[in-house]
Amino acid sequence: MTAIHHGTTSASAVRATGLVKTFDVKGAAPFRAVDGIDLEVRPGEIFGVLGPNGAGKTTMLKMLATLLTIDGGQAEIFGVDVRREPHRIRQLVGVTGQYASVDENLTGTENLVLFARLLGQPTAQARRTAADLLGRFGLEEAADRQIKSFSGGMRRRLDLAASLISRPPLIFLDEPTTGLDPRTRGQMWDTIRELVAQGSTILLTTQYLDEADQLADRIAVIDRGVKVAEGTPEELKQSVGSSTLHLRVADREQTAQAAAIVERVLGEAPVLTPEAGGFTIALTDANRTADVLIALRQGEVDITTAAVRQPTLDEVFLTLTGHHAEADQTHEEVA
Repeated sequence: MTAIHHGTTSASAVRATGLVKTFDVKGAAPFRAVDGIDLEVRPGEIFGVLGPNGAGKTTMLKMLATLLTIDGGQAEIFGVDVRREPHRIRQLVGVTGQYASVDENLTGTENLVLFARLLGQPTAQARRTAADLLGRFGLEEAADRQIKSFSGGMRRRLDLAASLISRPPLIFLDEPTTGLDPRTRGQMWDTIRELVAQGSTILLTTQYLDEADQLADRIAVIDRGVKVAEGTPEELKQSVGSSTLHLRVADREQTAQAAAIVERVLGEAPVLTPEAGGFTIALTDANRTADVLIALRQGEVDITTAAVRQPTLDEVFLTLTGHHAEADQTHEEVA
């Protein structure tokens, strides 16, 4: 696959070691938003960083994009040191944040022409660039409309288009589909896949399990500023067992009793799910399902649901961290 940007021959698009970012908190001990994270992104892949709000995803991305200083560790983009050569890094990276950075009172064309001019393109070239990007992102009909009339999905597409004006080889997408309806999310996913097919490398942060599963070649799971796992979606799913058993007891007051029975049979405690009386059990052998059900019947625990299926990324995250990826954290994501 040919890279869009010339001179990016490093074996790694991103290589970070021991990244640390600490923030002072009034009246409390300093807060480590990013706590010793290692990361390696290969050219031409979509690398997903998965975690809940407050996990440190945006903070890490901003450090790599030179928008926040690196307090500890080191990072390189295509072999260029992030701390030593921030100006070169900004030529290699396009960034799309969680909120559109476009001007509400300008039209789609005017926004893209403005960004192109700021990046040094002559007026005629800037207009050609704007027209090309509006076409690529299906925004031709809205080219002359003010951004304030755009839908959320259109704003996100325009923001992504703006980040591609300089044709960077590496694109940082920080939760690009937050707040979008399912149809528009699907359109954004198609756009992201198309960018990779054209030679871009994508570093994507998300709190949506299905998004990481659909898009990412490899995923790093981050929780409370620490990387807790990394691998392909299939590798992460296999790490919690070949299959999972989902149970729900008829009487929620028997949940603790049922969990104790499961732990006695399998030697491992099940993980409670949000639904009342529900829990999930990782199985290395699906045949152990019968042992669990027989033990529950002998213990006079009635169940309303029993299902065995392949594990999902949600189960992976739940097993690794003890909570769901969408769960809110104590500390909000740092701006």
